[in-house]
Amino acid sequence: MDSPEWTNEPDLASRRVGGSVVWANDELFAERENLIKPSRPEFQPWSFGHKGQIYDGWETRRRREPGSDQAIVRLGLPGVVSGVVVDTAFFTGNYPPFASVEAVAVDGYPSPDELSALDWTTLVEKSPLKGDSENSFQVSSSRRWTHVRLTIHPDGGVARFRVHGTPVADPRLLDLGSLDLAALENGARVVAASNMFYSSPSNLISPGFAAVMGEGWETARRRDDGNDWVVIALAGAGLPRLAELDTSHFKGNAPGWASLSGSVDGETWFEVLPRTRLQPDTRHRFPVEQPRQLTHLRLDIYPDGGMARLRLHGALTDEGRAAFTARFEEAR
Repeated sequence: MDSPEWTNEPDLASRRVGGSVVWANDELFAERENLIKPSRPEFQPWSFGHKGQIYDGWETRRRREPGSDQAIVRLGLPGVVSGVVVDTAFFTGNYPPFASVEAVAVDGYPSPDELSALDWTTLVEKSPLKGDSENSFQVSSSRRWTHVRLTIHPDGGVARFRVHGTPVADPRLLDLGSLDLAALENGARVVAASNMFYSSPSNLISPGFAAVMGEGWETARRRDDGNDWVVIALAGAGLPRLAELDTSHFKGNAPGWASLSGSVDGETWFEVLPRTRLQPDTRHRFPVEQPRQLTHLRLDIYPDGGMARLRLHGALTDEGRAAFTARFEEAR
């Protein structure tokens, strides 16, 4: 079965973008932290510990009294949620028959007790689950959330919990005169790409450094005369000052050259960085010699290959600041 379109959006809860499982009422058989691991679940038969079969997921004990089990996740990227996936991979006789999901938006850094005392909004009503399956639930909400709570009814195991959506940055926590215009955490997003055979192009604009090659964007080998490319809608209209093209971990498969183009409508393009030679496994930094306002950035790599990160440092224009702030206020 094909996955819903919204699963192509970033996982706001992933450990890779700074998510954390801040609390669970029970994790006797398997740790709650496994829920947001970016890797796919794994299973090793006949791998037993002191508490039974070792599972790559979150598993609670069998309930002998009424109730349900819960885990609270702080989103690494607060934002508008499009849908959630409750993945019960490898849980067959011990998966929860039902699950529900709630969310809350809060400033600061509350403790688990403070979070539990808040009024939560239901995103997914109590719904049936299938074992050893990716259970997908679309969410209809235009609000920005900072935390989500997964409830399993009554107990059991969940391998992964994915929260897909659109990041919405808080302008109060940023210097809008100096930021990464292309950062996912600031609201930028990939809108088109020529190829995503090995990995998602959204990895290019994810937070932090890539720890391994698989955390970047890599295309298939081209057998024609073309080249690969990706288009990013920036966090807002801005003036770029510095571009960073990072090929870290890409050694025999880094692009030979790259160029950057800008646009104010996503259709007509002008040069930001001319076609420039790249080195493998290297962070390249290039000043933008003649900055012009842009809302979209296009990266062309020649002819193919992989890149770990793409950064575009600069300042939002007055128009960009207004739109950036309005996006946050409208989602509160």
